[in-house]
Amino acid sequence: MSLSKPNASAATLTKRRAAVASYSGLCVTCLDGCEGPCEVGRSALRGREALYPTPFGRIAAGSRKDYPVDFSHFSIQGFCLDGTGVATDPDAAIFPAVEITTEVGAEEKIPLKVPFFTGALGSSEIARANWEGAAIGAAICGTMVSVGENVCGTDPEAQFKNGRVIQSPEMGRRVRAFKEWYNGFGAIVVQCNAEDTGLGVPEYVVERLGVEAIELKWGQGAKDIRSGVKLPSPERVHRFQEQGYIVFPGLHDPIHQQVYKRSAFKELESHSRLALVDEEAFVREVERLRSLGAKYVTLKTDAYRPADLARAVKCASKARVDLLTVDGAGGGTGMSPWWMMNEWGIPTVYLECLVYGFLKRLEARGDFIPSCAIAGDISLEDHILKAIGLGSPYIQAVCMGRATLTAAIVGNTHGRELKEECGDDRAQYRQRILETFAGASKLKEIYSQGFDHIPPFAIAIYTYYDRLGTGLRHLMAGVGKLTVRHIDRNDLMALTREAAEVSSIPYIMEVDQQEVERILS
Repeated sequence: MSLSKPNASAATLTKRRAAVASYSGLCVTCLDGCEGPCEVGRSALRGREALYPTPFGRIAAGSRKDYPVDFSHFSIQGFCLDGTGVATDPDAAIFPAVEITTEVGAEEKIPLKVPFFTGALGSSEIARANWEGAAIGAAICGTMVSVGENVCGTDPEAQFKNGRVIQSPEMGRRVRAFKEWYNGFGAIVVQCNAEDTGLGVPEYVVERLGVEAIELKWGQGAKDIRSGVKLPSPERVHRFQEQGYIVFPGLHDPIHQQVYKRSAFKELESHSRLALVDEEAFVREVERLRSLGAKYVTLKTDAYRPADLARAVKCASKARVDLLTVDGAGGGTGMSPWWMMNEWGIPTVYLECLVYGFLKRLEARGDFIPSCAIAGDISLEDHILKAIGLGSPYIQAVCMGRATLTAAIVGNTHGRELKEECGDDRAQYRQRILETFAGASKLKEIYSQGFDHIPPFAIAIYTYYDRLGTGLRHLMAGVGKLTVRHIDRNDLMALTREAAEVSSIPYIMEVDQQEVERILS
């Protein structure tokens, strides 16, 4: 496992001067005269500003901790004799024949062309700037995308009446970006925390914007301190306070006002309230949202202790939610304190194994089992197959927030560079787009003239998702599973004894022992 306190990270723009003391992460020798490039030194100068990844709001960050068990500690089984859903005709048993569609939902299902979707992108600047890429990319790929929490509350142009939102241009922009490219698959989901509910966001997006899916959120991403938003000015501070947000440090203190005016600190933060869950109240809220007209109600919960995870599973079952997404520690989009991101919560594999056990118990007594998804720094096709297999038959899809955002960022960067290179020459620009993005030609074939209206960061997500889908088909063909619903725990083997103990997946040297004995006998 990596050092618990390395005292230096690219996320916090800190480094060490000399060899490191393993326990503290400090340099072995702290030199008189050192300017303090390490995290302790930076904290001595900037205090609480050093808590968050830097520059806040403009980056997506994930934990650098190396957990004892992760997806790399499992290997995918191969087969050469038979497989589920594989025809005996070798001309039919080919990887392009693999079907990777799936669906989620309780009564009416949401069909997904791919078994992965975009995690909630909320009020951070990086999410706002890359939203069209994520929304349009998800729509043309036929999957889901979530508008994260606090979007209406942080919209500087939003209008409120009696403490309730009546107009939010930013939320409207986000919903329209998906709907304009919606093709009958997937959905746009609007996430709501306590502040969003108090501001009437569910009513606004369902009744005014025609949103069909609302996601209730327990905690912030893979952390439980709720959302943190940096505020650029005293005017924004006062606006947030009027809307009921917690602002820290507040400018009502005269000393804070004086220090802020001297530019000694600029870190003004808005926070949501902590997650305090009541089972009966949760069920009533789900029923209320449905009565408003929400066709789908989902729940996103986090890497809480096992008892609280069990509570989330039970509530999701009792309320018959359309989707339960469980987010493991390790992932993130940069909105949480750096050390909370590294040292808080249950890592993804451990969390999924707990969820599997809890759902199995509920199923044994005949309780409703919701569609489920797992999240937590998932980025490539092997993660997707392993995550679905490890939680089979309960996990229908995986949620990927940071990886999708990374694809959008890269696409946006190259799009800007191509515009600068081509200037006003539209024909050259279109040609360079087709040369840069491998998925662009297919999109041009599908959308014809409409292709010119697909922004580069949406093309990038489509291209990335196409790679994931193709890679997933390769792996599924390799285990003899031609549909997602046939992926199961038998497709995996544990590479270490600890991974086997955590997951109950057989250790690699003990797989197929009875079958081996039968064959050799």
